[in-house]
Amino acid sequence: MNQPLLDQLGIEYPIIQGAMSWVATPSLAAAVSNAGGLGMLGSGHEPGEFVRELIKETKKLTDKPFGVNILLLSPYVDEVVDVVCQENIKVITTGAGSPGKYMERFKEAGISVIPVVASVALARRMENEGADAIICEGMEAGGHIGKLTTMTLVPQVVDAVTIPVIAAGGIADGRGMAAAFMLGASAVQLGTRFVVAHESIAHDNFKKRILKARDIDTVVTGLVTGHPVRVLRNKLTKEYLKVEKEISSDANPDFARLEAIGKGALRKAVIEGDKHGGSFMAGQIAGLVSREQSCEEIIQELMREYKEVTSNPVVF
Repeated sequence: MNQPLLDQLGIEYPIIQGAMSWVATPSLAAAVSNAGGLGMLGSGHEPGEFVRELIKETKKLTDKPFGVNILLLSPYVDEVVDVVCQENIKVITTGAGSPGKYMERFKEAGISVIPVVASVALARRMENEGADAIICEGMEAGGHIGKLTTMTLVPQVVDAVTIPVIAAGGIADGRGMAAAFMLGASAVQLGTRFVVAHESIAHDNFKKRILKARDIDTVVTGLVTGHPVRVLRNKLTKEYLKVEKEISSDANPDFARLEAIGKGALRKAVIEGDKHGGSFMAGQIAGLVSREQSCEEIIQELMREYKEVTSNPVVF
């Protein structure tokens, strides 16, 4: 664990909550922060003033530090950047692009910038652009993923940069934390485990899908589009993969067919609990998540397991 990083982020434990769209709401972010981790709000494709309201609501629920994830491809990204600078947010994570354009503003506002990366080259670029830390997300994670596993990505990035590295993807317990730290990570980010937290607004059907998941129950869709996404199998994924196969051999693939299938599917999963038409984004570690707990219980259990693992080293 990297104490300077914990001090910089203002948190007690090296645990960051993933900024999952529709799930990373004020109730979840505040609960994680109150429990000693770093709660994160997901701004998604929402306008700046909507994000401001999320921030204000979270401030009512916690006096601890929390962060905001900024999707750099959002049409409202400029507005969201204005808001986080005005609202005294101290930590942001970024995805889907480079924050370099806004780095000077972030620094002037005293904001720690932590991009999510899936390759060594991108990690180096983010460090050169002034990032304060890096989140390395392996392809075991739920949602949008890269091509490398956490086990292979983290140590290579650790060797390539001088700033702290945060491991993400395939981590749900203290053993995973210990493994990440052995690879050189300074903290970990968890997503799937927090989806089933009591404070998560995810529909009960979503939580039950994760709690009942087996090790082989996730599948990657979107490979043909170049934007792969890991989700739990259902009728939607079956249809999506069928269309992917049909258009993969086309000289001019009709991606509009895929867009039509996936439109609004994440909201259908998180908010409506649509078992058949929802996109239940979850990581491969879902098979290890078996209980719905409070964020406090999750974080304390993670730390207890981590200490148990590291206090009993293997002797050769």
